Amino acid sequence: MKLNHKIFGSGHPLIILHGLFGMLDNWRTIARMLEDKYQCILVDLRNHGRSPRNSEMNYKVMAEDIHELMEHLRIEHAFVLGHSMGGKVAMQFTLTYPELVDKLIVVDISPKKYPIVHKSEIKAIQSIDPAQINERNEAEKILTQFLGDDQATIQFLMKNLTRLPEGGFEWKANMPVLISNYDQLMEPIESTSIFDKPVLFIRGDRSESVKEEDWESILVLFPRAQLTTLPAGHWVHADQPEMFKNTVVSFLDS
Repeated sequence: MKLNHKIFGSGHPLIILHGLFGMLDNWRTIARMLEDKYQCILVDLRNHGRSPRNSEMNYKVMAEDIHELMEHLRIEHAFVLGHSMGGKVAMQFTLTYPELVDKLIVVDISPKKYPIVHKSEIKAIQSIDPAQINERNEAEKILTQFLGDDQATIQFLMKNLTRLPEGGFEWKANMPVLISNYDQLMEPIESTSIFDKPVLFIRGDRSESVKEEDWESILVLFPRAQLTTLPAGHWVHADQPEMFKNTVVSFLDS
């Protein structure tokens, strides 16, 4: 699968992978902050953004998509950074192709199995028929009914709505496939091999995604892993962009 991607800057390649319901544009600000040091490759994962749609949606096939992208771009090895679902893709890819990854950064996610944590978001998405919406604020009102005053999540999902030339809207992400495969996306990352190179886990102190009890299982797969906690929620890079950038640069340049 040929993934949609955008490249910013030059230098050692840094592949950046977004989270569930996200897209490469979510990371444009960070790429602009890093482009003077690295060749930042922002990726739309399958069934997201402008990348192709496919009914198969699990971490093994998404890791293969990244391998195909590297071959297409003739990249022999790279830094890899992934947030949330993208962090799991990054972990799966790194464990499958350790020779292609120099350093790994995982943002606010563990390799463990997660419970269903997006019930409200899924109900909100399913309640919207984009083709029947005339103005963006109609969708925003529906999302507010399910998500209350969680403006960060509402605006995050609103970025997925794009206006059609003939009227109405459509989701950029393949919402039916993402929702039908949601259970698979909560599954753990498992491997009989390890990645014995530097790994940085970055978590937000207001997020519950990476807990202290996760660390033992993380070290089984990534024995050289280290952990940094920033004053942020789940979207660490959006809450603390400058601090996040400095943390990434310090790790990659060390």
